[in-house]
Order: sequence, then C-alpha cells, then structure tokens
Amino acid sequence: MEHGLTIGRVARCSGANIQTVRYYERRGLLSPAGRTESGYRLYGPEAARIIRFIRNAQELGFALREIAELLRLRVDRKGQCAKIRKQASAKLETVREKIASLRGMEKALGRLIRTCSAQGTTESCPILNSLEEKTDEAKNSTALF
Repeated sequence: MEHGLTIGRVARCSGANIQTVRYYERRGLLSPAGRTESGYRLYGPEAARIIRFIRNAQELGFALREIAELLRLRVDRKGQCAKIRKQASAKLETVREKIASLRGMEKALGRLIRTCSAQGTTESCPILNSLEEKTDEAKNSTALF
C-alpha cells in the first residue's frame, strides 16, 4: 500500500507531534492503514480527524480508556446517543467534584497564608507547622496532593 498519509503528515494535519501519534497507536486508539515497502506507517484520511477527536475529548477531561469507548461508539453508527450522554454526564459530575475540592483547597490555602506574617524563621512558620501537624487547614489544603 503506497497511498496514505505518513505519520509526519498526519501529525501536522492534526496538530499533534509524531510521538503523540505513535502513543495513540500503542494505546490502540489509532491504527495505520498499512505500511510502505520500506516499513513506514501509512494512515488513512480519517487519522487526523481521530487524533483531533482524542485531543478534544482529553481537553474535556476524558481519560484515554474513556476515549477508546467513545471512539467505539462513534464507529457504531447504530449505537445509542444515550450511552454517550451518560458518559458525558458522569464526566461532568467528576469535574464538578474536582471543582468543589479545588475550592476547598483554595480556602484552606488562603487561611494558611493569612496566618503567616512572613516575619519569622521557617522554624516558626505557621504554614509549615500546620502542614506538619495536620491541622484542619492542612488536611483541607493537601486533600488532592
């Protein structure tokens, strides 16, 4: 098969780099349509669209295993849109939980910063002491670390 897009061309068309294309291939998200006689990968015209799909889904917070399922559903044109809506709704709930957790971290860090006058030594630093003692502020501020 000599007709197709080289990996470099697919990367340029999709805005990804070559290593990303290879990574998606290793993860089973993308397959070359064939190879040249000298062994270079050749991709079909849909490869760049698939890569853009993957990258857009990642920007919305979908993990690669979730994206693999979305790609399977995308190929199954008779599948139900309700499945995709369910996945998107679950992702939205996860995002909302992360936002709530980040807001809690923001408040806890703000409280810790307000307790510090920045006048003493690190030995008496209320932020370090709080983190060491696992006070309520420290527990809240390190919840996601």
